Amino acid sequence: MKGSGRAFCAGGDVVGLRQLINEGKLDESKDFFRTLYSFIYVLGTYLKPHVAILDGVTMGGGGGVSIPGTFRVATDRTVFATPEVHIGFHPDAAASFYLSHLTGHVGEYLALTGEKLNGVDMVALGLATHYSMSEHLDLVDERLAKLVTDDPSVIDSSLAQYGDLVYPDKTSIVHRLAVIDKCFSHETVEEIVDALESEAAQLNEEWCTLALKRLKEASPLALKVSLRSIREGRYQTLDECLVREYRMSINGISKPFYHDFCEGVRARLVDKDLAPKWDPPALEFVSEDMVDSYFAPLGEFEPELKLPTEQREAFI
Repeated sequence: MKGSGRAFCAGGDVVGLRQLINEGKLDESKDFFRTLYSFIYVLGTYLKPHVAILDGVTMGGGGGVSIPGTFRVATDRTVFATPEVHIGFHPDAAASFYLSHLTGHVGEYLALTGEKLNGVDMVALGLATHYSMSEHLDLVDERLAKLVTDDPSVIDSSLAQYGDLVYPDKTSIVHRLAVIDKCFSHETVEEIVDALESEAAQLNEEWCTLALKRLKEASPLALKVSLRSIREGRYQTLDECLVREYRMSINGISKPFYHDFCEGVRARLVDKDLAPKWDPPALEFVSEDMVDSYFAPLGEFEPELKLPTEQREAFI
């Protein structure tokens, strides 16, 4: 699987989704999420090995249609992120599954800050399985085209043979994992912000200040919802995560929650003024009840996501 342009996949067409919501076409919006999440389940349970070449931007839904697959090849052009909290949404498309299973509490960090990772860091964290310089991808393509096998070990060794060996540099996320675990293991978003402020004052390191800035720019509701989503995902299978995320997404684009998504997309991608007016405007106004409502079952007239779990069971 490859991107058809400069990106691998920059995520779903959220501008189009916002327009559908504003026009009251909720059924079409629901179809979008149902189709995407069902595809991700098929991909994540597919018996044939699947190789995604992440040559370029891989964000949001772009991670969803690649990371649950068998092999992910990152390159020197890869930029990965799950920046949904900055458009008033939650990291979806299986993000609550794959982020929550990363080492320590780095999943919470990536979900709540939308921090970008390069290809080397993706390999270091296990989000990517292999690495290749972009200019060497033709060799990888050529090799894969000649393979007549569905044996994952043969594909694995071929990707390793035609890939490049890389090591994290001094700016890599691997050197920050202890501080990330210390801050992002806290129970609430407020405690995470306090811990990060304390670390930023002591360390005086740019990444820490930047993480704090990103947390404060994000939708307060989306932050609390996303933290709970990652924490729940840690103890769920792929299908359970997708069913829950579908519920959250439908609630998130419906009343009373759709304001933050529409406003976040407007501020970042439509008007591009980067000045969203979140509602609620601050963490202290986001009640436990609000967060609970975001996770609530969809009701008797709204079908939940049905996945073909009898035909193909999730591996993990």
